[in-house]
Amino acid sequence: MENQIFELQYAMDTFYFLICGALVMWMAAGFTMLEAGLVRSKNTTEILTKNVALYAISCIMYLVCGYMIMYDGALFLTGIAGGEDLVANALAASAEEGFDGGAVYADASDFFFQVVFVATAMSIVSGAVAERMKLWSFLIFAVFMTGFIYPMEGSWTWNGADVFGMYSLGDLGFLDFAGSGIVHLAGAAAAISGVLLLGARKGKYASDGSVRPIPGANLPMAALGTFILWMGWFGFNGGSVLKLGDISSANSVAMVFLNTNAAAAGGLVAALILARVLFGKADLTMALNGALAGLVAITAEPSTPTPLLATLFGAIGGCLVVFSIITLDKLKIDDPVGAISVHGSCGLLGLMLVPITNSDSTFVGQIVGALTIFIWVFVTSGIVWYVIKMTMGLRVTEEEEVLGVDMAECGMEAYPEFVSQ
Repeated sequence: MENQIFELQYAMDTFYFLICGALVMWMAAGFTMLEAGLVRSKNTTEILTKNVALYAISCIMYLVCGYMIMYDGALFLTGIAGGEDLVANALAASAEEGFDGGAVYADASDFFFQVVFVATAMSIVSGAVAERMKLWSFLIFAVFMTGFIYPMEGSWTWNGADVFGMYSLGDLGFLDFAGSGIVHLAGAAAAISGVLLLGARKGKYASDGSVRPIPGANLPMAALGTFILWMGWFGFNGGSVLKLGDISSANSVAMVFLNTNAAAAGGLVAALILARVLFGKADLTMALNGALAGLVAITAEPSTPTPLLATLFGAIGGCLVVFSIITLDKLKIDDPVGAISVHGSCGLLGLMLVPITNSDSTFVGQIVGALTIFIWVFVTSGIVWYVIKMTMGLRVTEEEEVLGVDMAECGMEAYPEFVSQ
């Protein structure tokens, strides 16, 4: 009877894990639509190509070496146990540790759930360098980011390995439930290192220092992308509970879903109100980024806050992202979609909010963890970006940028019936 219960819970937990992974994979579509909506029409095909290609590259590189680096997942090189062997191994592990309703996962389901997180981190970079980076330079960087840079910092955080054998982030009290720092801050760190070497889009900043807005071509598409990301985030955070087949886990999943939704709502409303106060208008792009900011902020710990507190945390993120976007523009750091602000500033915020509701974490641990992630990804990404710049170049020519990278990089336009902007 005990074995039958275990097998049922195992099947339920694994199915839940895979469905949540599929939801996170759908976030790739959200990033694609959001970025395509916030760039100019002459750069749409290239941004679409980048997003579908980076997803495929992420899957291959994480399979070849990333998972092994991050989780010692060597079974993908030697074969995966399946069928009765897998059940027998799971039951044996359960017998040793004491059966408590927990799940023991196959590497296959764990890999699938983890690989879509890798693609999410890389998608963050895509939007920040949009409209002026060479397509193949970006894709070469994706190979290093997903195959080595991200898996290394992931091994220090979610896998608990010591940072270069010097210190353990877990022992310092570092916690990141679903990746505010591990995924989002890491993606932003890679993005900002690339943007600093790449430079701003032509015409973005005037000689007198003023900022010239460059509006996106398709705001309905951007709004659709935001809703897709909002929905996918339930898999992102909910799946990080890792199981569903017992009462405690089911209640935890429900709370995570509730808080994730509440934070997104709080972030959107706060950003919308703040934009109205600052600009005198209801800025849709700020509202969309506000929702994403709330989602990023709650991702570090969505299971312990109350729903009202989660809404407040999201609102803080929504306000922070507006000020962050304004500040980066003043610093002449050109981010066409606001990715660095959404995922970097609010990723850091999310880490700093964890100790408020989870006593297992410490502010010192969160700060050290954030610095470890940012410094590692920023420095290693900067090296890769610099080598690419010195060899094949990062940026398209001025003529190609004016014409649009769609024709220069892909040889086709997303809207061929329109006149290029």
